Amino acid sequence: MGVFTAADEERQRGVRRMKTIATGALALMATVFVLAKWAQSAGAGSWTGYVAAAAEAGMVGALADWFAVTALFRHPMGLPIPHTAIIPTKKDQLGRSLGDFVGENFLSGEVVRSRLSAVGIGSRLGAWLAEPDHAERVTAELATALRGALAVLRDSDVQAVVGEAITRRADAQEIAPGLGTMLEKVVADGGHRRIVDLVCVRAAEWLEVHSDSVMDAVTGGAPGWTPRFVDRKVGERVYRELLRFVTEMRDMPDHPARGAVDRFLSDFAHDLQTGQETRERVERLKREVLGRGEVQDLIASAWNAVRTMIVAAAEDERSELRVRARAALLSLGARMAADGRLQGKVDGWVEGAAVYVVTTYRDEITSLITETVAGWDAEHTSKKIEAHIGRDLQFIRINGTVVGSLAGLAIYTVARFFGV
Repeated sequence: MGVFTAADEERQRGVRRMKTIATGALALMATVFVLAKWAQSAGAGSWTGYVAAAAEAGMVGALADWFAVTALFRHPMGLPIPHTAIIPTKKDQLGRSLGDFVGENFLSGEVVRSRLSAVGIGSRLGAWLAEPDHAERVTAELATALRGALAVLRDSDVQAVVGEAITRRADAQEIAPGLGTMLEKVVADGGHRRIVDLVCVRAAEWLEVHSDSVMDAVTGGAPGWTPRFVDRKVGERVYRELLRFVTEMRDMPDHPARGAVDRFLSDFAHDLQTGQETRERVERLKREVLGRGEVQDLIASAWNAVRTMIVAAAEDERSELRVRARAALLSLGARMAADGRLQGKVDGWVEGAAVYVVTTYRDEITSLITETVAGWDAEHTSKKIEAHIGRDLQFIRINGTVVGSLAGLAIYTVARFFGV
């Protein structure tokens, strides 16, 4: 047990005061007994016998209770009398008994389930959550816990876990068939045509602006023995044909090239689903992409962005996250307060969880009590316990003195009545 606190010192002073009073009562009985016997020997009258009997019995009661109270904490008068100093010498046994008592009477499944069933947690929790102030309080506590959890987590650890999870999930599942199915549906719905339109428009605009680049590319690849003007003519012809082809493809929805693109994408979608070679190439490409540092950096940046967004939303009382959480709690509270079936489910969940905990970890909980008591210093434990309950125990001594004297007086009176 820990060192004496200021409260313990105050309790100890109270114990000493009560000890003084109890000892004073014993001294008073002894004084009265001596005076009564002196008066009796002096022929003061029959009343002295009554007083002496009461005082004598009061002393006996006081001494007996002093012995009993003292024997709890130490050997009376320092004598190693058997079955004394009970708390210091039986501390470990008391700890085991206390642990067994708690386990049998407080940590049994029947007791826990009966108590929780009587409480009605579902209805009480529902009524409590249905109050806006309470829902706001829970939302604030959840936001604080969320911020704390995100602050404790190390970015490198989270990034490693997320990256590893994504990589493992991607490795475990072949993506080519899924891509093929998606591409097949996109082509069937004509969703790719906007992309083709955009490519054609951008290609036509680029050719109109960069005609010199096209002709330079053509002339640059021509043989060195052809005349320059011939190369120039060929470049111009190639440029015009390219521009015409792209323009027609842009302006004609039924252009043959568009149909060729449709057939190519359809065939590619089919190969992704059934072509073994195509599927193996996609898998190799997938592994190469996932293994690149840029992808891992993307995962890291995504986690940082998500964390920043969540923290900001948790801190802002008007954020959509907290508004929705508050509304969800209020709605849940209202349902729990009014829906008996939901209350029964909540009660069942709580009771089941509590019973599981106490039945599974009962030995660990009781061993905690036993080991804690066993680790206490015997003398210090005795003083600590005495400081807490010693004042009440001193009342036992006082009561023993009073009751003993009354009992002695009654016995003496009865004996005198019958002439004993």
